[in-house]
Amino acid sequence: MGSDEFGAAVRQLRAGTDPAVVGLPVGSRRVTGLRREELGELAGMSADYVRRLEQGRSHPSAGVVRAIARALRVGRADYERLSALAGYAAADGQVPTELGPGGTRLLERFSDTPMIVTDAAMNLVAVNSGFLALEHWDLTGERWEWNVAWRHFCNPFAAFQQSAADATSHEAVLVAQLRAALLRYPADASLAALVDEMRTRSPRFDGLWRTPRPVELYESSATFTQSDGDSLTLVGNLIAIPGDDLAAVMLTAAPGSRDAARLVEVVGAAEGPAVVKVGQSGPG
Repeated sequence: MGSDEFGAAVRQLRAGTDPAVVGLPVGSRRVTGLRREELGELAGMSADYVRRLEQGRSHPSAGVVRAIARALRVGRADYERLSALAGYAAADGQVPTELGPGGTRLLERFSDTPMIVTDAAMNLVAVNSGFLALEHWDLTGERWEWNVAWRHFCNPFAAFQQSAADATSHEAVLVAQLRAALLRYPADASLAALVDEMRTRSPRFDGLWRTPRPVELYESSATFTQSDGDSLTLVGNLIAIPGDDLAAVMLTAAPGSRDAARLVEVVGAAEGPAVVKVGQSGPG
């Protein structure tokens, strides 16, 4: 990786940035995105220097990388990518928790499919009404009640059951996600406290943390039991939302199955908005 790749990444991000998002007038523009002059002004550097960066003729400092990332208002993942292309480690920070446009669009466009969006630490950021209709996420009153990994290892849901094979796949993903988050955000005290709590409270998690299993599939099946005693089996697929360093889990049933028909009934009866933000205080 070198200056050419860094320059190409900056050029791509600049071209894909909506001027209105960074506080610039849209007006009549011959090209999409920002002009080099606009990026330079926002980042505190000359347009000529931006040109040299994009052409691979100058190597940026770590401070320049941060300035460009701030100017373009990119997400954590894009900032990390720019840093890596320039040969630096991304600056430590806090796990991003903003839903962002990518997660919002997913929830809105798949309103007929139960879905959640989590941050890098596996905390729920938002869900849709279809997910709430599954009726399995009870609240504990504890600090980590909205964390997917904590709930699985430390306070499992009674209405959520998996086979041994599916639980093994699910656990491998959860541990891998948390390990990756801790590497990216070593200064996040809340994330470190979560991992410490889970290692203390769950011997199974502690063992997997010390000797993690390789992730073979980013999906697993589970059976959800409804309050009326009926149940349905769904497959959860993990989908990355790179720009905001978030992830979505989409729950679907086998096509043409009894579960698929039941899912249509459950989601069809769901009420509420397409996007439900959640957190320590619950849905809101």
